[in-house]
Amino acid sequence: MPDEGELVLATVTQISPHGVYVVLDEYGRMPAFLHISEIATGWVRDIERYAKPGQKIVLKVIRINRNRKEIDLSLRQVSGEERKEKLIEVKESEKARSIVDALKARLSLDDTGVKKLEDLVLESYDSMYDAFEDIARRGKKAIQKINGLPENYVEPLETIAGEKIAIPIVEVRGLMDIRVKTPDGIEVIRSALKSVEEGRSSSGVHVKTTYLGTPKYRLTVKAENYKVAERALQNATEKIQSAVEKSHGKFTFARESSRKQIEQAVA
Repeated sequence: MPDEGELVLATVTQISPHGVYVVLDEYGRMPAFLHISEIATGWVRDIERYAKPGQKIVLKVIRINRNRKEIDLSLRQVSGEERKEKLIEVKESEKARSIVDALKARLSLDDTGVKKLEDLVLESYDSMYDAFEDIARRGKKAIQKINGLPENYVEPLETIAGEKIAIPIVEVRGLMDIRVKTPDGIEVIRSALKSVEEGRSSSGVHVKTTYLGTPKYRLTVKAENYKVAERALQNATEKIQSAVEKSHGKFTFARESSRKQIEQAVA
């Protein structure tokens, strides 16, 4: 049974004049009850404005009678932020389960083998989803954290996590105007641009420069969040500018609009 104060995901089964009957999705469809007084603050005239049969809702456990196996729930005591966090937690749990099921099939594991895999993972990570998300981002480097994992598990684990978990990626970019009039100007520019692209992807940041036609170039940075991306963009522009001005060239930079997308992790 759940604990008092716990947030649960429930499916509505029946509406009555006194409240809502539900089953708890995460506890084997255990029955529970949401009294009308706990649906919303103030008088509730129409319960179906808040819950309908078949609907899934996030509720808080407020009372438990373990002897009678009775569970009372509240909707009005669940904040918007709590509801959002619980739905994310449920989604992550379902995703982790789908990955475990895929590994079970790929590696021909029985229930004992699955339990052993989960135990190994949870010795190094707080949850299965945390592990799979880290593996989707960092590949074998993340898998190395899991002590005692059989070698033949590595490739399937990396592949399946990478296929099933899409990492949010933000992109920031800008236009560069680069002019170097010395005889070796082209090489100076090429070297400056190459210097910011090398060695970045290993830290989860991908820096790319694109030639648009003299003297215009685009600088694009992809990362997992805007803070990291902006810092990398600033470092890259400063590095290019320093190299250009050291050769008595001119450098200007203009930001373009940023965007967020869902991609596989940057390798």
